[in-house]
Amino acid sequence: MSNQKKRTFQIEAFKHRVVVDPKYAEKTWKILEHAIHEIYNHNASGLSFEELYRNAYNMVLHKFGDKLYYGLVATMTAHLKEISKSIEAAQGGSFLEELNRKWTDHNKALQMIRDILMYMDRTFVPTTHKTTVHDLGLNLWKEHVVHSVNIQTRLLNTLLDLILRERTGEVINRGLMRNIINMLMDLGSSVYQEDFEKPFLDVSSDFYRVESQQFIECCDCGDYLKKAERRLNEEIERVSHYLDAKSESKITEVVEKEMIANHMQRLVHMENSGLVKMLLDDKYEDLGRMYNLFRRVDNGLSTLKEVMTSHLRDTGKQLVTDPERLKDPVEFVQRLLDEKDKYDKIIHLAFNNDKSFQNALNSSFEYFMNLNARSPEFISLFVDDKLRKGLKGVSEEDVEIVLDKVMMLFRYLQEKDVFEKYYKQHLAKRLLSGKTVSDDAERSLVVKLKTECGYQFTSKLEGMFSDMKTSVDTMQGFYASQGADLGDGPTLTVQVLTTGHWPTQPCPPCNLPSELLPICEKFRSYYLGTHTGRRLTWQTNMGTADIKATFGKGQKHELNVSTYQMCVIMLFNNTDQLTYKEIEQATEIPALDLKRCLQSLACVKGKNILRKEPMSKDIGENDVILFNEKFSSKFYKVKIGTVVAQKESEPEKQETRQRVEEDRKPQIEAAIVRIMKSRKVLDHNNIITEVTKQLQSRFLPNPVEIKKRIESLIERDFLERDNVDRKLYRYLA
Repeated sequence: MSNQKKRTFQIEAFKHRVVVDPKYAEKTWKILEHAIHEIYNHNASGLSFEELYRNAYNMVLHKFGDKLYYGLVATMTAHLKEISKSIEAAQGGSFLEELNRKWTDHNKALQMIRDILMYMDRTFVPTTHKTTVHDLGLNLWKEHVVHSVNIQTRLLNTLLDLILRERTGEVINRGLMRNIINMLMDLGSSVYQEDFEKPFLDVSSDFYRVESQQFIECCDCGDYLKKAERRLNEEIERVSHYLDAKSESKITEVVEKEMIANHMQRLVHMENSGLVKMLLDDKYEDLGRMYNLFRRVDNGLSTLKEVMTSHLRDTGKQLVTDPERLKDPVEFVQRLLDEKDKYDKIIHLAFNNDKSFQNALNSSFEYFMNLNARSPEFISLFVDDKLRKGLKGVSEEDVEIVLDKVMMLFRYLQEKDVFEKYYKQHLAKRLLSGKTVSDDAERSLVVKLKTECGYQFTSKLEGMFSDMKTSVDTMQGFYASQGADLGDGPTLTVQVLTTGHWPTQPCPPCNLPSELLPICEKFRSYYLGTHTGRRLTWQTNMGTADIKATFGKGQKHELNVSTYQMCVIMLFNNTDQLTYKEIEQATEIPALDLKRCLQSLACVKGKNILRKEPMSKDIGENDVILFNEKFSSKFYKVKIGTVVAQKESEPEKQETRQRVEEDRKPQIEAAIVRIMKSRKVLDHNNIITEVTKQLQSRFLPNPVEIKKRIESLIERDFLERDNVDRKLYRYLA
């Protein structure tokens, strides 16, 4: 095998030359041309598409592709010119119908021609970089029909006229419109845009400019917005029915600009129907419509927000500075809560819970609530009112809702420490008088305050609850230890308060009635015997007493009074009348408290167990106080409150403010030391900024006070000034 010679094979071209009939191309083209005519004349049923395909195939194979291609162009052009004349001749409403019919026929013809010339499309067209049969048919239709002199303008005007008629309420043939628009889109996006979309947008802009002007002159804001919304929805619907989907954003932008953006300021400020009127009247539907329309345009929502904020701040400022409203703190806070509820509901129902509107609402409340320095006191008084009586019989869930609302207002306060001061005073009175509606509600609020401000804020409040519980155990121990030694004397209940926890002020003890002194002394001995290293000071300004009294005709009552009132009443066991001076000397009650005490005993109708001469509302230093033998009441138990202003008097207010300022000093100093300890060196302005940032959750420190605290720390060698730059401070370890 290996010795055999290798044979090589060579394939040569066929020597015999095939001669093509010189008239072959012409004859074949005539067959194909005839077929194209027949297709356009709707006589395609008699044609053999297989034979026609083979003829076209052979022409391309024998290098007659050019003749075939250009013959097709010429034949189609001729037919389209005839079609164009037929369309031009159509009158009135039949113009679009004729155009649509001829377009449908042309597409069918084009499909058949493309099937016949498929081989040319696949081979000749790509190699010679010509246009495919389908695209060629579209281009020729565009050139000889759509862009013909007598059709182009007429077509545009007809389409725009139909849209105008539809806008004015007429019913048009949307299916026909859709077919014509689809034709323009099939011819290329540039044809749709240049021949229809741009003029359509321009005409729409003019239409809505005129219409919006007419509407705004004759409609109120609510009606105008309804019309604008309807027009916007109509345009969106129009796009979905017969325009290109990409036109939606463009036409809605036109409507938004002409109907909303150009009239925005006039709409929101429209007298008796603009945004402020809608807010006042809780027009949720109109407000929601305004929000949804304005959000579509630049600066729309910011315009709404600015007007709402301005209105809120103005009404809030009137609310917190109106002297009439300040007379009733509970009503004052309730109005704030009602206002907050109102705008919360508007933002929820109309403004889609928009965070930016919620922030604007919060900043407005923070602004105007802090215009009134008494807001912390009033909120505490509101809580006091609710926890004393306002929440009786209310479910736990509703109690939580009220407390959450209070906490919401509390967050707006810049001077949270002032609220703490008042809250502590009011809580102390509630606990000591046993007048709280629910211990659970009290503790719940303390927990909320703790969550909001931290342990330091509420540690003393929790200590107050702890003292109350311990006092119960102490009294049980006292009575158990005394046994029968107490006899039939007065019963004593003592609350032992830890000095640091309670908002007690140094108060000179008054002279207690001699009947009470033995049991008071026994309790002191018991308590100091069981607790070493402690001191007891009686707070006679805070207690209460139950006294059995007998009046004329043997009428008996049980009187519930304060400790001061008890001291005064017990004096009348030995006499029927005393002068103001004698009472003051015998009891040693501070003058202001004594006058209030006597007012409540002698000047309140139905509670006047004493009477005074001369009769007047105020207590004078020369007045004579007498026991009222004729006192009567339909109740056996009579509670006699102390005449006391619900709000603080001006001197008390000054005193509270002074105490708050004193309490702030160590907090500011502690913040300065913390900052300097970590930073070592810092300039004056940065210390002010850092201290403010650290303390703003409790109060806004005054820069002047911060400077004073820095000076104090320098004097005590915590800090020193830099030798070169006097505004620079260094921390001294």
